[in-house]
Amino acid sequence: MVVQSNLSTLNHCPSIETRKPATVLDSIPSINLKDPESKIHIMKACEEYGFFKVVNHSVPMEFIAKLEAQALEFFNLPQSEKDKAGPPDPFGYGSKRIGSNGDVGWIEYLLLNTNPQVTSLKTLTVFRENPEIFWSAVKEYIEAVKLMAFEVLELIADGLKIEPRDTLSKLLKDKNSDSCFRLNHYPPCPKLQALSGRDLVGFGEHTDPQIISVLRSNSTSGLQICLKDGVWVSVPPDETSFFINVGDALQVMTNGRFKSVRHRVLANSHKSRVSMIYFGGPPLSEKIVPLTSLMGKQEESLYKEFTWWEYKTSAYKSRLADYRLGLFEKKTHQVQAIE
Repeated sequence: MVVQSNLSTLNHCPSIETRKPATVLDSIPSINLKDPESKIHIMKACEEYGFFKVVNHSVPMEFIAKLEAQALEFFNLPQSEKDKAGPPDPFGYGSKRIGSNGDVGWIEYLLLNTNPQVTSLKTLTVFRENPEIFWSAVKEYIEAVKLMAFEVLELIADGLKIEPRDTLSKLLKDKNSDSCFRLNHYPPCPKLQALSGRDLVGFGEHTDPQIISVLRSNSTSGLQICLKDGVWVSVPPDETSFFINVGDALQVMTNGRFKSVRHRVLANSHKSRVSMIYFGGPPLSEKIVPLTSLMGKQEESLYKEFTWWEYKTSAYKSRLADYRLGLFEKKTHQVQAIE
C-alpha cells in the first residue's frame, strides 16, 4: 500500500548522490533462534558482518501489525498535529533533520524513551490524542522485542563463553538502562523516478552507538550495509523477521572481535518505508570496557576506558558518518592501523 504523506517540511527531495548500484546480499546470515547451534551461527555473523537476521522468534505478528498501523496513522496526521510532538529533545517527533549537526534525510520519525523511570513531555504529547491504542501498541511491542534482545545477548554470551550468561543482557534489563525506540517513516519521493542512476538518502551511513539494535521494517526495500571490503550491499526486506545490528559498545566490549555494522537507508520512489528500531543501551554510568573473560593474558585493550554517558555525549555531537570510536581508541592502536 502506498501511503501519501503530507509533510510540509519534506516538500522537496534533499541532495541526491550518484553511486554505483549496490549489489543485493543473498547470503545474509539467518539465525533460527530455536536451532541448538544458533549461538555458533550468531558468533560467526557478528564477526563477519556485525549483522544478521532472526527468524523463528517469539514476537507475535499481531503486535507488529498493530504498531505499524498506529505509526502510519500518526505519520498521516496533518503536519500541524505532528509538529505538536516536536521538535525532538531528543525524544518526540522530528522530520528531515537527523540530529543537530547538519545531517538531513528523506525521513520523519518518532523517538521514544523506553525507560519508565524517565518521562519525556514530548513522548506524552505523541500519545495525547489516542493514548489507549497507540501507547498500548508501543508498550506490548517493546516488551516482546526486549525479551528477544535478551535472548540474543545471552546466546552471544554462550558463544563467547562469558559467565554469567546474563553479563550482557542484564545491562538492558537494568532499571536504569538507557535504551530507546524509534519509528521511522520514509515517504515515497516521485521526483526520484526521473533521476536514473541516483540514490536519495533516507538516513545517512552510520553505526549505532548502543550495544545492539533490533530492527523490523515493512516490505519496502532501502536498507544497505557496508561489508568489510567497503562494498555496500542491499538487504532484501523481510517484514516477518528482525535484523540485529552490532553496536559500537559491543565492539568495545569484545575488544574489536565483533564490528559494529555501518549501514544506511535509501528512499524508495514509489512506496513508503516504515521501520521500528529498539536500541539497547546500558545505564549511563556503566563503564564500557573489553570484558575481562575475553582478554588473553597478553592482550591489551584497544580502547580507553569510558562510560556510556561519555560515549553517547560524544557520539551525538558528531556527524552521522564520522568514525565515532576513533576518539576512544588508544593511540598505539591508531598508529598500528595507519601502518
